[in-house]
Amino acid sequence: MTIKTWEDHLQRKVSFRFPPNRIISLCPSITETLYALQLSDRIVGRTRYCIHPANQIQQATIVGGTKQVKVDVIAQLKPDLIIAEKEENPKEMVENLAKQFPVYVTNVEQYDDALHMIRDLGVICNREEPAESMVKEISKEFQSFQPINQGRVAYVIWKNPYMVAGHRTYIDSMLEKFGFTNVFKDRPERYPSVTIEEFQRAQPDFIFLSSEPYPFKDIHKNVFVENVPGARTILVDGEIFSWYGTHMLKAADYANLLIKGLKQ
Repeated sequence: MTIKTWEDHLQRKVSFRFPPNRIISLCPSITETLYALQLSDRIVGRTRYCIHPANQIQQATIVGGTKQVKVDVIAQLKPDLIIAEKEENPKEMVENLAKQFPVYVTNVEQYDDALHMIRDLGVICNREEPAESMVKEISKEFQSFQPINQGRVAYVIWKNPYMVAGHRTYIDSMLEKFGFTNVFKDRPERYPSVTIEEFQRAQPDFIFLSSEPYPFKDIHKNVFVENVPGARTILVDGEIFSWYGTHMLKAADYANLLIKGLKQ
């Protein structure tokens, strides 16, 4: 058995069996990406929110959610490696797990961070070739976007209170990639709470209501249609804007269709 030491995205030294044969993923985007890297026979655990790919995840044991896990279940799975994500998984939870198991933490805040994450998953899981192939394919897909101004947008992720995607978030990075300007980019918080009055003052061209983490529906559009009439309120697929990794292969086509619809 070979033990190797890697530095994760938080500059933590993590030593584990290489290649890891028993992997637990605590982030849905990462879980989906690991399956895409042909690691289905090595993934032994996941969270209840790891729902893709639907035809493969059932073989992996659910260890809890992204914010709270069952340590006893994880212990029974005897993981060689647990992969966590800074934003998805609480620091205290990760630190507690790291006392017993090797925990590699990623940190994705921007488009380029996502590509870096894919490459690193390839390295630590001995899947460098398919990882590099995935990065090249994603990069090719995104080359279709030129720096054309598509308009000013507020991206809403939560209700009561309303919360939006701010700066240093992957969502903001994707909006920018697609040519949109985030009207709340200059707020100090990454996910600021915003009042209806603040939406009115920001004067966005569009308000995007995400399908996750809060499942906005048509019924929720009325508040914005009535109170921010200068903006066009649209329901958008939250997975496209917030799931990185292999899910990025779907993003360019979705964004092209979205932008085409907004121009009609």
